[in-house]
Amino acid sequence: MPETPHILVESLTVGAFANNCYIVHSGKGSECLLIDASAPASAMIGRVRELGLRPTRILLTHAHIDHILGLAALRGAFPGVPVALHAEEHGWLDDPALNLSAAMGEPFTADAAEETLGDGQVIEFGGERIRVMHTPGHSPGGVTFVIDCIDTAIVGDTLFANSIGRFDFPTSDGPTLMASIRERLYTLPDRTRVLPGHGPETTIAREKRSNPYVRA
Repeated sequence: MPETPHILVESLTVGAFANNCYIVHSGKGSECLLIDASAPASAMIGRVRELGLRPTRILLTHAHIDHILGLAALRGAFPGVPVALHAEEHGWLDDPALNLSAAMGEPFTADAAEETLGDGQVIEFGGERIRVMHTPGHSPGGVTFVIDCIDTAIVGDTLFANSIGRFDFPTSDGPTLMASIRERLYTLPDRTRVLPGHGPETTIAREKRSNPYVRA
């Protein structure tokens, strides 16, 4: 029998926007990936230290302010760990207009990302493979992290339980968002767990069947 994959995904809900941040790891003392950097980052930092994990990358589903506000804290806690996001949003971290912080009256900037994510890229982790799937629409560089071995997709703000990401921002696009959901996310196996940037988890089957905005 094939060996059962030993990859765990922990969710932490933090901040005024109730963002879901994720820690992907293989148990105590293992390497880990940190996905999204909401603030305050203390809960994520504390959990990493509690388990003795060793972060290797900070991965961003996209660069809107609520997903990047904790970057400085994470970088300070784990020096030298690279930040990675899609090429379409590399200029957003230090641009308050693009990351939407200016519109909220509190302009925010962060240092540039060290790495670039691209559609179809494979991240080797824990002896398994994590696929990067470009799912734009909510933002032009939005990505989903697909962990096939555990039937899990970390989707950022593209798809929610019975809802979808906003597409009324200046850099958003409704038809592109719908295509990302129908033509990309909905091609994943029905059993796939969907872990969104906000709210409860769901499954591809559930959203294809009952999402009032985008049905299969």
